[in-house]
Amino acid sequence: MADKNQINPEVEDLDEEDIITLEFDDDTAVDAEVIGVFELDDKEYIALAPIDGTDDVYIYGYKDNDDETFELLEIEDEEEFNKAVEEFDKLMDIED
Repeated sequence: MADKNQINPEVEDLDEEDIITLEFDDDTAVDAEVIGVFELDDKEYIALAPIDGTDDVYIYGYKDNDDETFELLEIEDEEEFNKAVEEFDKLMDIED
């Protein structure tokens, strides 16, 4: 899954090339660029790429709070997570 550590960022609406900081329970932090938000099965997900030079991608649930903030939601169901990753991979193939 995305990461077993909990995250709770609440940041302003997405603009192109947004960078957000993911702060984990183990006191580590990762700056990540927003790749995009996508929909699957009536839910929204967000893809984030760490700006540390790795090829990692984090996938989380996405909730727009309608007040210029959003929340990242841990995807705890492995089947849901795998479907979200598969959808993200399909979308990336379409863009290439």
